[in-house]
Amino acid sequence: MTDEDAKVTAELLTAAREALEMFHEVHVDDDGALSFQHGEVPCAVQAMRLAEGLTVLSLTCVVAWDLPDDRNLAVSAAERAGQGLFGTLGVVHTDRGMDVTLRYAFPAEGLKPEPLSTLLMLVVSTASQLRSELLAGTGDGA
Repeated sequence: MTDEDAKVTAELLTAAREALEMFHEVHVDDDGALSFQHGEVPCAVQAMRLAEGLTVLSLTCVVAWDLPDDRNLAVSAAERAGQGLFGTLGVVHTDRGMDVTLRYAFPAEGLKPEPLSTLLMLVVSTASQLRSELLAGTGDGA
C-alpha cells in the first residue's frame, strides 16, 4: 500500500466513523478498522483503495452464530439473501452449527456523512432484521 492509498483509506474510515457515531459507539482497531454493535449484531468496517478514485468501504455484520445446522434454515437464509438489495449473505457450516454473515462493499469516496450514515444504517438494519427472523425460526438466542 502506498502512502497515498493509506491516506485515502484513513480519510474514508474517518468519514465512516463520523457517520456511524451519529447512531453508535464506534471502536477504532489498531489497523484503523472500525467495529460497533447494532443491537445484538456485531459489525466491522474496513476501507480499501482498489484504484485511483475507487475506494470502497466493506461492512461485515455477524448476523447469527451457532445456529442449528438445519437445511430449511439454510434455504430460508438463501432465499432471504436473494431479496436483499444491501448486502450478500454468507452461511458457514461449522462443528457447532451455522454462522450467518451479511457483507456489503460499496464505493464511498466523496460521500458526505449524512448519505454515508444512511447507507450504512440500511445495511445494519437489514442484518438486525434478518437476525430476528432467523432466531425466531430456531427458537434460539444465539
